[in-house]
Amino acid sequence: MKITKIETIHLKEFPAATWVQIYTDNGHMGLGETWFGPRAVAGAIHEIFAPMLIGKSPLEIEKHWRDMFDMANAFGYAGAEMRAVSALDTALWDIAGQEAKQPIYNMLGGACRDRIRTYNTCAQYGDNKDMDMAMLDAGTLAKSLLDDGINALKWAFTDCFADPTRGTSLKPGDLDLMCEPIRQIRNAVGNQMDIANDGHGRWNLNNAIRIGKAMDPFDMFWQEELIQPTNVESHLILAHELVAPVCVSERLVTKYQFRDYIQRGAAEVVMPDLIWTGGITETRKIANMAEAELRPVAPHDCTGPVNVFACAHICMNAPNAFIMETVRAFYSKGGFYDKLVEPNIKVVDGHLLAPEGPGLGTRLKKSVRGRSDATIEVTDEPATHDHWGGFTAPYEVVEERGRRFVRRRDAVPTTRRRSARSDKAGSTKL
Repeated sequence: MKITKIETIHLKEFPAATWVQIYTDNGHMGLGETWFGPRAVAGAIHEIFAPMLIGKSPLEIEKHWRDMFDMANAFGYAGAEMRAVSALDTALWDIAGQEAKQPIYNMLGGACRDRIRTYNTCAQYGDNKDMDMAMLDAGTLAKSLLDDGINALKWAFTDCFADPTRGTSLKPGDLDLMCEPIRQIRNAVGNQMDIANDGHGRWNLNNAIRIGKAMDPFDMFWQEELIQPTNVESHLILAHELVAPVCVSERLVTKYQFRDYIQRGAAEVVMPDLIWTGGITETRKIANMAEAELRPVAPHDCTGPVNVFACAHICMNAPNAFIMETVRAFYSKGGFYDKLVEPNIKVVDGHLLAPEGPGLGTRLKKSVRGRSDATIEVTDEPATHDHWGGFTAPYEVVEERGRRFVRRRDAVPTTRRRSARSDKAGSTKL
């Protein structure tokens, strides 16, 4: 089985999203997704990574991940390149599951559970008004979520206070005002609802501590990204100052960035974003690292449906996964997931159910490729040059008759003779 072509799909309706489909010569088609910078992501896929994969076996997932990472790491991996790798990796796992006729969580070692608790991030789409209600009528929102069987929520209760000064200033009364929606939830439903706050990295450390302490009396589920995850020491200070767990963070990319945060205790809740941090391959390793430090994992979402399916497989498999982010405005009737994939995810009584079927368990609808707002790019040829801009020559080490040589890969092999002169032709002894 070989990879024959790789395509990216972008829709104007969803300007941040990129979908990736990998095709094989035996009819499999693997699906991946990432979010933000679609032109940069498509460029990385078609200029760098797709030519590396065409003609290769899709089942060599670990090798492909390392090859792609090593290439990106040569010039800075933690951007569009890693988002591209994440989407491609997910699509490769989808193919592997299809070939084995197993869901991906079985390929990872089997399921620890058949469902996982969800919390609702209060984004909105269409007629849904969860975002507005989170800030203006949070008590009613909490009752509505409980009616749907959802007993945990998250919103960015502090963003609008940070934006005018980039989080450097708190005005008198701000702390009380930003706690008001949380107070409304507690007054409306008591402790029936777990409440998390997402700071989106907008605050400096001093104000983050003040905010966290102001919210601590409300028994917060966690404080997420009150400060940017660029400094382990500052996160350690924040974690020591607050009662609520500190959640870190969808902005960390690969196990290498998560390592110090997890080992040093700066990430009390570990939140990788699968479609940014390196796909299923890397997210499972991050979950392993967190498990070794007895830390829970709660994958990040608020993007597209493929991410939720991929994260569901991690959550079914990883022993330390404890909750999954979802957005009912996206997956419920009237949301946009139904426009894109079939089947949709299943959330029942506040729990995301394990995907069914081989691979991811979902597909892009056929109608997606035919939409008038769709842009589709295809790569179907392997690389014919190196990926270093042509500035490196393709050398290889060869061994013949117990002697080792360096030569160009494009050198025409010569007839080997016993004379020293012929042995030296087109090669250099090591």
